[in-house]
This record gives sequence, structure tokens and C-alpha cells, in this order.
Amino acid sequence: MPEKFVVLDFLSNGHPADPRPLHLKDPMAQVISEEYLVLLELIPTPEWKPSLRDVVQNDDRAKIRRIIGRIDYARLTNTARNELENTVGDIIQKNEKRFVDFFNKAYPLTTRQHSLELLPGIGKKHMWEILDRRKEKPFESYADLQTRIKLLPDPKKTVVRRILVELQDSDKYYLFVQPPVSKLRERW
Repeated sequence: MPEKFVVLDFLSNGHPADPRPLHLKDPMAQVISEEYLVLLELIPTPEWKPSLRDVVQNDDRAKIRRIIGRIDYARLTNTARNELENTVGDIIQKNEKRFVDFFNKAYPLTTRQHSLELLPGIGKKHMWEILDRRKEKPFESYADLQTRIKLLPDPKKTVVRRILVELQDSDKYYLFVQPPVSKLRERW
């Protein structure tokens, strides 16, 4: 199934950190994958001049000449970093059921820590309330979560903040972002 990418930045003169002379640099786009929430760089075809927040499928050969590969958060341009939070927010809103299901299916990580506690602003009290309320009836939307759980921080913003933490590779757990291969190897 084709994967969708959302454009965070288009660098018509290549990446500024690329030491090659300007005439040898390829134009490139920095994107985020909607499904796996990973950061990538790709080289567009000469015919396609991507704009911020354009959506393109990974198999669209009329627009993508080559996918360079996954990148770290540190490699993002300032423009891409500025676009990232809003773009992730849009992805989360567009795929509401997927992220609400996380609250319905979240599981313990260890005997002392639950995956819900990794979400910023959710401690033990909110965790237990979520677990109790989802037994009664699964949550249906972000609004349903906020209505049924007292004083719960905005679930959409909470998930966005967690995804940004995972994209910056500053935690050992990955709830939403596909972990880098090096992190997968550490587990085994």
C-alpha cells in the first residue's frame, strides 16, 4: 500500500549542510511519513516543485525521483522544524480513530510503568481514570476522552508532544514513531 508523505520543507538548492558545490547539489524535500511518522529526505522530479504541506505518495514517480532515506531530527532545516508540530497535529486530527485507539488499547510497559504515563501531562491519576473509563465503554474521539476524564490535558496536543519527543530520539520508548533500526537492534 502506498505511503503518504507530507512536505515539511523544499530546498531548491540542496541541503545547506551538503559540502558539495552548488551546481552538484540536487533539490530535495524534507518530509514526514503519515503512517510511520518518520522523517525522510527525497529528491523530487524536475517537474515538481513541492510546497509546504503538500502530500505525495511514495510511489508517485511523476513527483519523486528518489527517496534518499530516513533522517534525524537534528538534520531538519529550521523551516521543517517550524512546520513539524502543526503538520503532526494535522496528521493526528486526520487519523483520529488511530490515535484514540491508543487510549483504548494502551498497555503496561513494566510492572511499575504504563504506556499512558509516557504521554506528557498524564500521571498515575489520569492513567487509572482512563483505564477505568475504557472498561465501561471505549473512547470514540478526542472530545469523548476530554468529556469522560476530568481535567485531562488536550489529548491531541498530548499526543503531538509525545510524537515530537520520539522524533527527537530523546526517550527509549516509541509509542507512535517507527523506531530507528539501531534502536530495534538494542532490544534484541
